[in-house]
Parts: sequence; C-alpha cells; structure tokens
Amino acid sequence: MKNSIRHYTYICILPLLLQAAPLLASDQAKEQRWAEQIVDSLIDGESIWLSTGKQRFLGIYSEQTSTKARGGVVLMHGIGVHPNWPDVIYPLRTQLPLHGWTTLSIQMPILHNRAGARDYLAIWDEGPTRIDAAIAYLQKNGIKQIALVGHSLGAAMASHYLASGAQSKAIAFVGIGMNDMNFDTRMSNVYSLERITLPVLDIYGGNDLESVLNSVKARRTAANKSGNRRFVQVEISGADHFFRGMEDPLVKRVRGWLDRNAVVATQNK
Repeated sequence: MKNSIRHYTYICILPLLLQAAPLLASDQAKEQRWAEQIVDSLIDGESIWLSTGKQRFLGIYSEQTSTKARGGVVLMHGIGVHPNWPDVIYPLRTQLPLHGWTTLSIQMPILHNRAGARDYLAIWDEGPTRIDAAIAYLQKNGIKQIALVGHSLGAAMASHYLASGAQSKAIAFVGIGMNDMNFDTRMSNVYSLERITLPVLDIYGGNDLESVLNSVKARRTAANKSGNRRFVQVEISGADHFFRGMEDPLVKRVRGWLDRNAVVATQNK
C-alpha cells in the first residue's frame, strides 16, 4: 500500500517539477555582459544584433575594404568566450576584410565558466540557428559566397552544422584546432568530416592540445572516407591551440586557402 501511495505521489508531482524546471539555454546574462564590454570598446567593425526568432545575439560585422570583394566569412569562437576574442578570432575578423573577405563574427551559445565540453550538449541545438541567422544576414547584404570558419568548439559546431545537411549554404569550411570529442557524434569532428564534401581546411598548431594532435590521422581518414579530395590539412609549426604569437601565419594560411576556393566556387557556377 505504501509503495502505491509513493508511486501515485510521484506521478502527481512529476508534471509540476517538469513545468517548474527552466529550459537550459545559453547563459543570456553572460552574453549580455560580454556584449556590453564589446560594444563599448569596439574599434574595428560594427556591432549588430541578430535573431534566431527565439534569441537575440551579438555579431561583429567587418566589411571588406579591398578593391576585389571575394565573399563573406562567418566566424565562430571556442568554448565560453565571445566574438571579439583576442586569440584566433580577432586577428581573422580584422585582417580578412583587408583581402576582400567581409567577416561576421558571432556570439555562439555559452555556459558558465566552469562548464566543460560535455555540458554544451544541452545547448548544442542553438548553434545551427545562430549560424543560419549569420548566413542570412550576409546574404541580405548581397554576399553569395560564404565560408564558415570555426575555432575549437566553434569548429565542432560548424562541422556538425554542415554534416547535418547545410552544405549548400557555404562554399568552404575552415576548422582551426579541431579535435575528436567522440563521446557524442554531434561534437565529433571526425564523425562530421566523414559526411562533409565541401572544401575543408583543417589547420592546427604543432604545439596544439593533445586531443587535437592525437586525432590528426583520424580526421584525415574521415575526409578520405567521405571521398573529399578538397580536404587540406595544415600544421603551423610552433603554434599552440590559441596561435598566440603566430597570428600572422594563421591569417595568411586561412586567407590564401579561402582565396583559392572562392575562385573554384566562381568557376563552378
């Protein structure tokens, strides 16, 4: 009889608990704090607000200044940071426009400072909607050739986005510091690379994280499995995961590769 009462009580209370529990989403308060800091101190580029229809998020738009416009780049930062992060993101978003690439660096979903990669699975589905909004903004501004460039966790979100059926929206993908978080296929660059046939630049540092270096061969094998002959893997000797002090070689490699693939995309139209 007691077990029956406990069971009945659980059934009655459970719907109330589920109704009261907040839906886990990107830390909006943290995003707002980042945004206030960025907007107040921004020198290069223009701060804009994008929307997924459910969430508003910050982007930094930097229009190309070259005599020849090549296309647009959506930039996605790594875990827990912001679209003006000094490592990797800032050098790319400010230097690529000098060479014909308009950049749109976007705030990706973030959690509290102690959150690990596994924790991000709970908000993973917010990533594709933000990427879609960024691509739509560039298209609205007349930019048709759009590449995705992601660093670390941002690269995993971008590769999953492309592997899930969005390849027609981009001409190329650059993954910087990619690893193989193989505890879930959504976070595994290796799993995604088996399904991506777009031109891919897999770029990493010679002193990168162990998880990046240990999966170099696996990423290359995955690209071969997809039949992707336009997969290129580049190691920048001496660079760490954040390319500190190696920003110029990083930008040069990414820019040169994007330029070549923009030409190919134009010829294939």
